[in-house]
Amino acid sequence: MMTSTVLRCCGVIFLTHLFFSRIVAKEFSTLDHIRTKVDDGTQQQTVEDMIFRTVGDRFSDFSVTVDSSFMPSGKEAFQLDTVDGKIVIRGTTGVAAAHGFNHYLKYYARCQVSWTVQQVNLPGVLPPVSPAVTIVTSNRYRYYQNVCTVSYSFVWWDWPRWERHLDWMALSGINLPLAFDGQEAIWQRVYLSLGFTQKDLDEHFGGPAFLAWARMGNIRGWGGPLPPSWHQNQLALQHRILTRMRNFGMIPVLPGFAGHVPAAITSLYPKAAVSRLQWGRFKDPYCCTYLLDPQDPLFSHIGGMFISEMIKEFNGTNHIYNADTFNEMRPKSSDPTYLTKSGAAVYAGMLAGDPQAIWLMQGWLFVSDRDFWQPAQTKALLQSVPQGKMIVLDLFGEVEPVYNTTNSFYGQPFIWCMLHNFGGNLGMYGTVHTVNQGSFLARKYLGSTMVGTGLTPEGIDQNYVMYELMNEVAWMPQPVQIMDNWVSDYAWSRYGVKNSNASLGWQILLRSVYDCEKGFKDHCDSVVVKRPQLHKTQRSWYKPEDVFSAWDHFVSASSDLGLVDSFRYDLVDITRQALQEWAYINYQDLMETYKTGDLNKFRDAAGIFQQTLTDMDRILATHQNFLLGRWIEDAKSLATNDQERSLYEFNARNQVTLWGPNGEIVDYANKQWSGLVADYYSERWALMISALTTALMEGKKFNQTAFQQDVFRQVEKPFTLANKTYPYYPTGDTLQVAKELHQQYRRRTW
Repeated sequence: MMTSTVLRCCGVIFLTHLFFSRIVAKEFSTLDHIRTKVDDGTQQQTVEDMIFRTVGDRFSDFSVTVDSSFMPSGKEAFQLDTVDGKIVIRGTTGVAAAHGFNHYLKYYARCQVSWTVQQVNLPGVLPPVSPAVTIVTSNRYRYYQNVCTVSYSFVWWDWPRWERHLDWMALSGINLPLAFDGQEAIWQRVYLSLGFTQKDLDEHFGGPAFLAWARMGNIRGWGGPLPPSWHQNQLALQHRILTRMRNFGMIPVLPGFAGHVPAAITSLYPKAAVSRLQWGRFKDPYCCTYLLDPQDPLFSHIGGMFISEMIKEFNGTNHIYNADTFNEMRPKSSDPTYLTKSGAAVYAGMLAGDPQAIWLMQGWLFVSDRDFWQPAQTKALLQSVPQGKMIVLDLFGEVEPVYNTTNSFYGQPFIWCMLHNFGGNLGMYGTVHTVNQGSFLARKYLGSTMVGTGLTPEGIDQNYVMYELMNEVAWMPQPVQIMDNWVSDYAWSRYGVKNSNASLGWQILLRSVYDCEKGFKDHCDSVVVKRPQLHKTQRSWYKPEDVFSAWDHFVSASSDLGLVDSFRYDLVDITRQALQEWAYINYQDLMETYKTGDLNKFRDAAGIFQQTLTDMDRILATHQNFLLGRWIEDAKSLATNDQERSLYEFNARNQVTLWGPNGEIVDYANKQWSGLVADYYSERWALMISALTTALMEGKKFNQTAFQQDVFRQVEKPFTLANKTYPYYPTGDTLQVAKELHQQYRRRTW
């Protein structure tokens, strides 16, 4: 029997939805064709197959029907009921039915399926649904992915990993996912047919771990060249991904042409008008991508060729395409006329290949460079496309929304998104109350053009609780009661049983580390993962003691929940977070002893600090989701020869460390993984401590500039070129290690 606030209100969710939809939500008939084209029967079979993969033989306890006509309003909805002992699930689409199944798992069967860990221990007799429940979403679209996610998280995935993730997407109610794999194979055909050589393309495409930024024109060639086998593998993978997405009833967003072209265009087409764009601190030959002038006839020609070839290859289209021309790069001119022509050119390229095209654009550019994108410039770009022919992702809606400073994107439909994560970093972080309320405020905004919600993290496999919340909010008519019931229900479903310590631990976390309302980005700037320096201030919006108190409760719960994998994951994560807090405390002690000039005290403090890093690596080694070895071995597994293996391993190592040939974005994609902590972060600190020791002994001032050169030469670059093998499977017992570390560190605060 459901007891949470969400469930108690389910009986009236349908009526509440109808009331809310009357007072808000502008509809766009221009988007009516952006919907699934797959018949109900195929969607139903796809959901049934997913249920079998999820619960095995217990599949027979469920009955699924996909009926696109059962909601007269045309909204997506699901219905749950119990008939003759079976759980009956009815959905307007496969996605809706899958989300209904997930709703039952979480709130009746007390199970949870998440990205990499799951708990699906169904009770012997399934709890009945009584009375029947119907839930309707106000959000036409539930979008998923950042253009960076494919590189920070998905890059090394094979089909089994993708299949599980696609199941999670359907279970989460996502119906508008980005589908970017395999596009370089299409671009290769297009460019070769235009006269470019393979060498031209090798210098244009980024390496596997850097494709996201090569696609957006931020860089060119870094990490490459792409081997022929990569194109073949990714193209075959994309076929399977698209087929499964479509069969679930999802609407895949395909790539479009943003205007960035290979450098050889200047010699191959000497009359072509081009400019160059600069991103970050990259230098030639990896920087300054060539951008076609919007009025050059090649723009729409190339755009149309790409769209046409892609539609042919992938057996059709759902008519929605993503393109980002000026991602974190300033246009050559702030003249609104130029910006209007630029937007019109991108859309014309889409129309040349698909007369029904809709342009989906990330709104990040309006956040990352507000000085450039003033009202006149923003309006010029947004209104370069007929109203309703573009959807804008309000990418960082939970921290820096744009809709409320642009009159709802000057009339263009938008999707309110939770970005949350940068670079795939692992530090605990969330803006739980803004996420809970933000999309509802956006929908109520005067003249709102909001058409959906979205998840746009740069990387996944972190902070699971925030994504579970956002996915539920997308289907609710009003914010959930987080502290009253939601967080306790979350713990219950995640671990399969009620446990007061687990519940209290999560309550503390959601009141502290997950309740950041200061506008901070989730970019882990811990002293553990940042290049060592003398003066490091670690941002904080919570008290470390809150993390330690939550840690107490998780350790106490381990005796009852220790066999549950999702709990073991969380126990590792809270222990990692606690040690991150201790690392900063110990860092401050280390720097204080350095300032006093007492060499013996400095050495003692250095030993304590380095032991904290050793302890962090030890707890991380006990769970498969915190292993550097998985990232590297998954990369190497896609290779067909030794040369490819070396290339892929270099890509994997460089992305999470230097991010560029000379540390252009050093530590941006930092990860607290076993192996990386021991052999990269700890080694950098060992060198730092050695340099500080020498400075104290010789009575000299520490030279930060010289140290950065030394650490790059002696630790960072050698790590990216190394080929040491790291464990693919965990070592040590999570419960034992966590309890030992808890006893050791908590003693200092009791």
